[in-house]
Amino acid sequence: MSTDLSKNIVQYKQDPESVYHTWFLNNEDRLKAFRTIKRGLVDVISHIEQRTFGTDFKGSSLEVVVTAISEQKQVFEGAAHAFFWKPKLRIPDIYENDNNQIAFGRFLKSCLQASNETQVIEAILKLDQQHIKGLGPAVANILYFLHPTLFPPFNTAIVTGFNALLHDNIKLGSWMAYLDMREKILDMNNQYKNLLSKDLGAIAGLLFEIGTNRIVLEETAEWAAQQNEKRSKNLCKRHEEVLEDLNEENEHTEIQYHLARLGRSLGYNVWVARNDHSREFDGQRLGALSLGHLGIEDVPASVLDTISLIDVIWLHKDGHAVCAFEVEKSTSIYSGILRLHDLSLSVVPDSCKLFLVAPKKREKEIVAQLLRPSIRQNESPQISYILFPDLRCDCDAMCKYGSDMTVLEKIAKVV
Repeated sequence: MSTDLSKNIVQYKQDPESVYHTWFLNNEDRLKAFRTIKRGLVDVISHIEQRTFGTDFKGSSLEVVVTAISEQKQVFEGAAHAFFWKPKLRIPDIYENDNNQIAFGRFLKSCLQASNETQVIEAILKLDQQHIKGLGPAVANILYFLHPTLFPPFNTAIVTGFNALLHDNIKLGSWMAYLDMREKILDMNNQYKNLLSKDLGAIAGLLFEIGTNRIVLEETAEWAAQQNEKRSKNLCKRHEEVLEDLNEENEHTEIQYHLARLGRSLGYNVWVARNDHSREFDGQRLGALSLGHLGIEDVPASVLDTISLIDVIWLHKDGHAVCAFEVEKSTSIYSGILRLHDLSLSVVPDSCKLFLVAPKKREKEIVAQLLRPSIRQNESPQISYILFPDLRCDCDAMCKYGSDMTVLEKIAKVV
């Protein structure tokens, strides 16, 4: 192990474009993914047990889960590839082989219900004994979101960084190799616990940065110099990704601003997601348009904590929710649906209208999600959607001529 790893960790934490800042410390968006993935796995397990899972990754409940992981970007970029059904290779063999699919479902259920690492490791060993073709430790990316302090993510860049740091030769594709790597990562994380985090996402991000040559180890500097052009391209790529994320965040804030000012002009109290109060658009802070405290009666604290992350809520003066909006610029649509569903369970049925708000390019994705059988069940609330261009174009007119929330009927769409 490099004797100067502490210096590398400091470099990693001080770089504003490292995944430590762009992903790991982006707490709200990252933590939202944990809940989305856990809820999604419940659907995967249920569909496998009920024999309704299907014979392809596309359109399955597993796609929802892995897409939520892939949307974490950088460290999890390409996480879905391992689960794509490749007919010519017959991998991963969990779509057409019933026994393998059932074994995979049992594995996920065991990991979801596990309370300690021994139980998860036992589940891994049982799964490995099935010798399911094409189903390897890429599944660890799911495990991380179930047990982030016990199981690190796993991909090519992380393995490359691990091997460079420890002069090891871990190979992709083997559960035994993953478990060996995990033990060494836990030891390393414990050694530098004052600089990193109990959440293994922090050290996984460090290994990822080393593996992509964004952090150069002293003993490998000569080799890295030979790869300088490649490293420069990686730096440029990350810079472009950071700028893209910033642009997405700015557009997200803009849409929240329009929804907030529209709600206020219609005479409602407005709540803006608690983690967005400090954001600004057009010189105005979103918190200035929002209530300082979200108070909805008879709602458990844990549920209220989730509801408070909904992007915009309009409320009557008596505190009852009228409309709720989830702005989905690039994050998981399924995650937004879950938060709206939680709100619907906490208010008088049909008293609060629910909306997804998204760019035009995501319209097909929204429709596909809203058409899912689990979303269209009788007990599920109706969710409409609004497209960014329609809100931008008509917001001023609705502010001027609208009298209540029914003005949204002009621009909202129903599946």
